[in-house]
Amino acid sequence: MLQTLSICNIVLIDRLELEFESGLTALTGETGAGKSILLDSLSLILGAKAESSLIRKGEEKAWVIAEFSLYKAHPVLVHLAECEIEIEDNAPLIIRRVLSPDGRSKAFINDQPVSAGILKTIGPDLVEIHGQYDNRGLLDPAAHINYLDDFINTPQLNADVKENWTKWRQTCEELNTLRKTISQDQEQESFIRQSLQEIEELAPITGEEEELSQKRDSLKHREQILDACREALGLMEECEDKTSQAWRALDRQLDRAGKTMNDAVDILDRIGAEYQEAGAIITSLIADMQDEDQSLENVDDRLFALRAMARRHHCLVDDLPAKQEELTISLSRIESQDDALSALSNQADILRQAYIDCANALSKSRQEAAQKLDQAVMAELGPLKLEKAKFITQLSSLDENEWGPSGVDHVRFAVATNPGSEPGPLNKVASGGEMARIMLAIKVILGAEGHATLIFDEVDTGIGGSTADAVGERLARLGKTRQIMVVTHSPQVAARAAHHMVVAKNESENSAITTTNVRKLPSHQDRKEEIARMLAGAQISDEARAAAAKLMG
Repeated sequence: MLQTLSICNIVLIDRLELEFESGLTALTGETGAGKSILLDSLSLILGAKAESSLIRKGEEKAWVIAEFSLYKAHPVLVHLAECEIEIEDNAPLIIRRVLSPDGRSKAFINDQPVSAGILKTIGPDLVEIHGQYDNRGLLDPAAHINYLDDFINTPQLNADVKENWTKWRQTCEELNTLRKTISQDQEQESFIRQSLQEIEELAPITGEEEELSQKRDSLKHREQILDACREALGLMEECEDKTSQAWRALDRQLDRAGKTMNDAVDILDRIGAEYQEAGAIITSLIADMQDEDQSLENVDDRLFALRAMARRHHCLVDDLPAKQEELTISLSRIESQDDALSALSNQADILRQAYIDCANALSKSRQEAAQKLDQAVMAELGPLKLEKAKFITQLSSLDENEWGPSGVDHVRFAVATNPGSEPGPLNKVASGGEMARIMLAIKVILGAEGHATLIFDEVDTGIGGSTADAVGERLARLGKTRQIMVVTHSPQVAARAAHHMVVAKNESENSAITTTNVRKLPSHQDRKEEIARMLAGAQISDEARAAAAKLMG
């Protein structure tokens, strides 16, 4: 609920600090005292357009601060969390709006800067203003379906419709994405097949580029390498022969020399074996370099082919085996695309039908509830001096392209205020006071449903006596479960309030400065005096005080 409202330099308000309580609060005062300024100030908190004309004359800036207390799972807190605006547990929600002379404004939620758009989004769940200047709530046809669903009170069915809608649309998006992917694959199929065939024929091996590069460097110096190898073999043959002669000389004396000579013989034996192994390697190298397949031309051709293929596919040579696997998968997807497309299409059809079934069940509940809502609202309209009015909840089916998470219905509240006239939108056929009273009737029927503070403006326009008392009684009834405020000129309505504030203009002695102030009436006696003033005017008589006491019970 709204706990405090601070206003500075807004039109006639210099500085104002207001505290509010739960239940019904009446705001009264003479016509032109500035009650509308309070609503304008509060509207800024709810995201209304900021205008430089709202800034008090002679001031550089103006601001409004509102503090709300919200329960933990309040829709506003949920929405702010989705916008990454965190509010600490049990902390109040504080909204601040600052206006500049250039018509610009800044908005803050708990000192975190936000856009006016966010305020406009969360506003309906904080405060609903109903009356002559209301352009939301009952006057917004898009909200009518929510009013009807509040009356039905089938949250699980509404949740099922939304869930099935979400699943169906997600699957449809996946289906569209798959179709685009398949279409792209089909356009590339010939390229994919040809590329895959070329890579398979080339048969690249990871690490092959480096190996070929090294071989290419070797082949460039083949003659020098071959000469070195041949020279090395010749020298090794001489060394091997000398080593063999040394080994035989020692071996003849082995039995006489003992262990020390035995070790030397073993070493010479190993040296001979190493010479033979090295000679075999050099001989193999000579053979490889003399092989026609190891020609510089062949190596260059292979290296060029690999690098050209890599450039064609915008990858490294070592990544060609991975590219081959990628193309294989793409080709497999193309070849199995009909099965995948058919399976996802069938799933979308199943989810569509599940959505339709839930939406139709919700439609049936809405149709049944619409008649009950019409009857209940009509029963409330009589005591509110709208006995000739006719309230109708109109339901129609949406085209499939208009279906949504709320179902397949279009809901509109229509009213005919005069007998024989065609029902039409409220803002076309009802005055400000009538609209507020119709809204009041609906809110009475819906009971405690809803999260926001309700403010009724001009709800008592053109009525008095028992009708005004009926309005007051219904407002007080709502005040038992909701925070309700009413801007009123009716003593019967004000007498029903649990709390009372008086709005008044104050003028300086030379009438150069006029300000608007709000005074909270703390006692029963103060409230009785104000209601007596509303009954009698400037001169309050004893009869007016007695009548006020009677109204207050």
